[in-house]
Amino acid sequence: MSNPLFDGGISGTRACFEAANLAFSYPDVNLLGGLSFSIKPGLTLVRGGGGRGKRVLLRLIAGELQPQAGVVLRRPDTLSFESPADPASDNVVAQDWLAARQSRFSNWHAAREAELIQGFGLTEHLDKPMYMLSTGSRRKVGLVASAASAAQLTLIDRPFAALDARSCRLLVQLLTEAAASQNRAWVIADYELPAWLTGVPLSGVIDLGD
Repeated sequence: MSNPLFDGGISGTRACFEAANLAFSYPDVNLLGGLSFSIKPGLTLVRGGGGRGKRVLLRLIAGELQPQAGVVLRRPDTLSFESPADPASDNVVAQDWLAARQSRFSNWHAAREAELIQGFGLTEHLDKPMYMLSTGSRRKVGLVASAASAAQLTLIDRPFAALDARSCRLLVQLLTEAAASQNRAWVIADYELPAWLTGVPLSGVIDLGD
């Protein structure tokens, strides 16, 4: 949601999302404590070892979870955080799943959707329910929605997982373009910077430790 404090922000620079002293934990598991960061246009990496709270942080950024302490300033009017592997989507036809996302985003980029459907080899799978798709194909459907949404803030968990080499190359092109964006912020979470993205400039790194 928009916040008038965001013109200056916590850090004094304009960003689409900022957090100061962010904290979140489960019983006996302190995942995030005193975390401060900002997310600006371009490509940001959230890195960390297993169990360090990467997906939890994405859910906090998306507003699906609320921090237990700290200050959060969320600027973007549109945010995309797709979960095509969610069991709740199992019986939804892939084309209908995409259509539901299109209805949420007024700036949906239909040409980009068509381009990526073809590039990811999804055309023959669009009339199938999601449960019939492989893990990789479900991830591709989610990536199509993420890109076509034209959301001001886009969150992707482990973007290259289960993708074939051809799809990885297409995703590299997409994220390289995202890294150069002046008006969209993309956040990817992974154990380390994926080797596919070596040399791609990042606007920021949020390091959760190993």
